[in-house]
Amino acid sequence: MIRNIGSKAARFVNGVFQHVKLSPSVTKTVKGKLWLGAKLVQIGRSEKIFKKMFKLRQDDKLLSSSHCYLSTTAGPIAGLLFVSTHVVAFCSDRPIIFSSPHEEQSRMNYKVMIPMKKMKRVNQSENVNNPSKKYIQVVTVDGFEFWFTGFLSYKMAFKFLENGLSKD
Repeated sequence: MIRNIGSKAARFVNGVFQHVKLSPSVTKTVKGKLWLGAKLVQIGRSEKIFKKMFKLRQDDKLLSSSHCYLSTTAGPIAGLLFVSTHVVAFCSDRPIIFSSPHEEQSRMNYKVMIPMKKMKRVNQSENVNNPSKKYIQVVTVDGFEFWFTGFLSYKMAFKFLENGLSKD
């Protein structure tokens, strides 16, 4: 039993290390987590954040949420991955700053929402040169791919995504 607790703790610590290591800046990651922590205090549990950030069906229930990164062409974006009875959704920890064609700057959270009925499959993957770097690929029926990495609990996140996909 003590060995089991030790290995779970080691996996968790490795998950935290991989999560922080992915960030282009440890300072930005810490600021993002502080911003998210402030939101959790201000709004409440992750379920309330989920319902506030995304327009959902009335009967949608949050099954799980996980801290992770969404891989983009601009680099990884830290945030929360939500798995509910009807959607998989991602919201960045911090607002992203972008410029409009008129040179005006705006702030907005980076969000992705995939209805379960649009999901084709969920795949596990790992870096062949560094097996501790694990990825989850979500493929939609129309051929879009979303890659998530840096999970604090990779196995649990994959299990909830897989279970969510099999229920729909």
